[in-house]
Amino acid sequence: MTADLIEISIVTSNEAEEAVAALLERVSGLTPVLYTAQDRPATKVTVYLDRKHRWTDARKNAVLRGLALLRAEGLDVGPGRLRLRRLRAESWVNAWKRHFRPIEIGQALLLKPSWSRRTPKAAQAVVTLDPGLSFGTGQHPTTRFCLEQIVACRNLAHPPSLLDAGTGSGILAIAAAKLGYRPILAFDFDPASIKAARANARANNVAARARFLRGDLRCPPIEPGARFDVVCANLTTDLLMVEAKRIARWMRPEGRLVLAGILAVEFRDVFKAYERLGLKLVTTRVEREWQCGAFARTRQRKPL
Repeated sequence: MTADLIEISIVTSNEAEEAVAALLERVSGLTPVLYTAQDRPATKVTVYLDRKHRWTDARKNAVLRGLALLRAEGLDVGPGRLRLRRLRAESWVNAWKRHFRPIEIGQALLLKPSWSRRTPKAAQAVVTLDPGLSFGTGQHPTTRFCLEQIVACRNLAHPPSLLDAGTGSGILAIAAAKLGYRPILAFDFDPASIKAARANARANNVAARARFLRGDLRCPPIEPGARFDVVCANLTTDLLMVEAKRIARWMRPEGRLVLAGILAVEFRDVFKAYERLGLKLVTTRVEREWQCGAFARTRQRKPL
């Protein structure tokens, strides 16, 4: 990355971070990065604009109105100040280096940035991924849950197959390739995400083992009748609800469906929607305001 960026950030309370992130994403059209400092109860919500995006007065005013509405609804948004600054690409990368640390998923997987000197344990697969404008570095609890399920399900078949719906940076598909999954299909509606995911796959030497295609849930780049051992859908609750039948259809009979991106207060509705399709909740986790779940079929059903 060589061009300068515009950093748009809001420091808010941990309680309000998701509402503020949703506001900033809606106005900017970009996926925010959330960073919570361990020594203080506050979260910095940030989007980075490159030369293809513009920050207008209309967008600024929309964010300010949105923050005012959140306050009026009784949500503590903390400082809630909107800050803009020009950031040289080198400075952006150096800022990430202060808090982007290696992550271990059990004994099977190590995720680390390129500047880390961390060495893997014996038989530990390594994914090297630097932060970028596409979502997904393993730092977020929803991404970690998906990675843990990919590790846990690697013996479902020999080898297991994977579908990654909403791939972002490609981290799930790349990790699956490192763990021996094949075939692997990943898609995203954002062309910038697909470009980044392909570059990340090349950097990890797995470009030949994972396909990254542009598409969305309503028009997915999946052949009719294709089924997968593991289906990961780290998406928004509304998409998971509206497209539940389609998503569940991609599972093989003995497969596993991993759903993430769900606020804990919304999880029951998602659970009920997939339960009606004959799925049972195998495992779930609540971390901060997020709840994720992995599902399997309760019984053999006719094709959906």
